[in-house]
Amino acid sequence: MLLIDVARVSEEVSRTSSRLGKIGHLAELLGRVRSDEAEIAIAYLYGELPQRQIGVGWRTLQDLPAPRQVATMTLTRVNGLFDEIKRQGGAGSQAARKALVGELFGGLTQQEQAFLVRLLSGELRQGALEGAMIEAVAKASGAPSAEVRRALTLRGWLPAVGAAALAGGVEALRGFHVEVGRPVAPMLAQSAPSMAAALAKVGEPAALEWKIDGIRVQAHRAGETVAAFTRTLDDITAQVPELVEAVRALPYDDLILDGEVIALRPDGRPEPFQVTASRVASRVDVAKMRAKTPLSVFFFDALRVAGRDLLDLTDTERHDALRAAVPENLLIPRLTTGDVPEAEAFFAEVVRRGHEGVVVKSPTTPYAAGRRGAGWIKVKPRHTLDLVVLAVEWGHGRREGKLSNLHLGARDPESGGFVMLGKTFKGLTDQLLAWQTERFLALADGPTDGWTVRVRPEQVVEIAFDAVQTSSRYPGGMALRFARVLRYREDKRAEEADTVETVRSLMF
Repeated sequence: MLLIDVARVSEEVSRTSSRLGKIGHLAELLGRVRSDEAEIAIAYLYGELPQRQIGVGWRTLQDLPAPRQVATMTLTRVNGLFDEIKRQGGAGSQAARKALVGELFGGLTQQEQAFLVRLLSGELRQGALEGAMIEAVAKASGAPSAEVRRALTLRGWLPAVGAAALAGGVEALRGFHVEVGRPVAPMLAQSAPSMAAALAKVGEPAALEWKIDGIRVQAHRAGETVAAFTRTLDDITAQVPELVEAVRALPYDDLILDGEVIALRPDGRPEPFQVTASRVASRVDVAKMRAKTPLSVFFFDALRVAGRDLLDLTDTERHDALRAAVPENLLIPRLTTGDVPEAEAFFAEVVRRGHEGVVVKSPTTPYAAGRRGAGWIKVKPRHTLDLVVLAVEWGHGRREGKLSNLHLGARDPESGGFVMLGKTFKGLTDQLLAWQTERFLALADGPTDGWTVRVRPEQVVEIAFDAVQTSSRYPGGMALRFARVLRYREDKRAEEADTVETVRSLMF
């Protein structure tokens, strides 16, 4: 298949507002792609590279050769050149990469060049995100979308899952299993305004667990080899030696555990999230950082213990397996109860200790990898949502020259877009104002009226608010009351933002 075919479908998808229309365009292309090109095509339409990173930045893409008039470049040829670019290293690698980029782009038409520039710079956001692509793969392969989703939770990489479905249908999808060393998309929690509401959602009795404000980690062990992955499936093994040592000391050598790492003060109270995030992100002189900011490790779920896959078991069964593998001091505190006063007392104690809140879990729920399963409900002392910034307004007065007022949107799974819920400039420090001005100018997308800068919907921000109220001002018919910025979530993708349905469930 030629790259031009993918570029044209990408443009068609970006021009199509209907979710079904997007799925149709994608499925039509997937129905005619060769098996050895399927993973490449899906990755490109999904806005990713099979190589993930190849060391080509914006500056390298500024001085490109003149385009060809006729499209001849195949997907396999493009992918092969990307492989070669990634292999460059050491002295002279920058010049070598630039020469290979020139060779690649010199063989492309203007439309293909524009497509790859957007792909390489991370700007390819045409609506062909996970949900639409899953449905397109299902339509093109004839496999039920539920089978595609399940395989995705186990493989964690949609292009590989899609290629398998197109080649072998349901049988190929059922060949995916939990595999030590390959991260599984984590299960996520929905929100509730109170402990009583959460208990009512999941049923009674329920398992209550501390919600700590750390970094989500998935720990894998095969023999003496331990690996750690974030919620976005990035490998951070070298950055969390405390976790590696803790897992290596466990009695089982075939494990996948779900948990968090967090920086605690000497009195046991948590450090601010930024302290933990900075420590985990640091790749330089980890031993020195560890001495200054040690990490504590806690686990709350088990996906595999002693070679046994546990995803389809109930929460109670998985927790029993977890307790058999992990000592008490490495477990998140947990209480099982159906009594609302007892649950509220548990919640109050967690908050008193400085933690985020409580996760209420149904004892019968399986591990809904990669989804906000109805069996996990989070409750915080303040209402918070993870929303996406849709636009930003220039500030005035003290904030003149800075992008200040944020337009906030919730994810709409039906349309694949976002629904605006209001604006806020509250909670922004001078440091955040400076950061977000640079960030959102880089994400600017479309015309501006001189006051409002529209941006690509990619940046997730955690917003606190007092209530959700009805509003005729916004298309969703609701708005956030007294919204304020808590922090930007660099660890979350826009596809993981809270949905319109979640926001509506919090109206009172």
